[in-house]
Amino acid sequence: MVKADLNVEVFADGADIEEMKAAYKNNEVDGFTTNPSLMAKAGVTDYKTFAEEAVREIPDASISFEVFADDLDTMAKEAEILKQYGKNVFVKIPIVTTNGESTIPLIKKLSADNVHLNVTAVYTLDQVKAITEAVTEGVPTYISVFAGRIADTGVDPLPLMKESVEIAHSKEGIKLLWASCRELFNVIQADEIGADIITCPAGVISKIPNIGRDVNELSVDTVKGFAKDIQKSGLSIL
Repeated sequence: MVKADLNVEVFADGADIEEMKAAYKNNEVDGFTTNPSLMAKAGVTDYKTFAEEAVREIPDASISFEVFADDLDTMAKEAEILKQYGKNVFVKIPIVTTNGESTIPLIKKLSADNVHLNVTAVYTLDQVKAITEAVTEGVPTYISVFAGRIADTGVDPLPLMKESVEIAHSKEGIKLLWASCRELFNVIQADEIGADIITCPAGVISKIPNIGRDVNELSVDTVKGFAKDIQKSGLSIL
């Protein structure tokens, strides 16, 4: 298998504008997702400048920008601003606020107003069902289920992800997005269960050319790595 054999779309998860531009130019990915944590890590100091440059440099690939507010009224105002940056923009709305309040009423309103949404921080089937019921049929929507973070609790996320795909696909316009990718094999898993999108950090994207590689080659490469480090260390046994 090679990347061309995959049906799942691969998005880049990050906010380093130079990395985003390079990934777009080199056709490494199909779209982009950002979030407040990634923007802070990348040193973004002006949201407007960052968003405008991203859309200018990446005019025809999906880009998700997240609201910063923690109340529904302000989220709605921010969503209206973010959607104006470009037709390829998806507005990320968390499924709950920091006090646990559901954002479903806002999701329903924004979708009815034809705002393209990426509903994020999703972990349960009940949340997937609620989002699917709330959005307007035919309006582009991503449901981002954090499979990797579910796995971090010691729970296999695949059963939930498979059922989430079925629920999301029950309404036209919805795509199921596998979020918090941990390793390249997650891309294969997402493809096999029929997920529409998987968003990956740069470290995983850099390994995509390894898809289909003969694992027998890895033994030689691994031992070569040992030999290089032995030489560098100056250590010896005899």
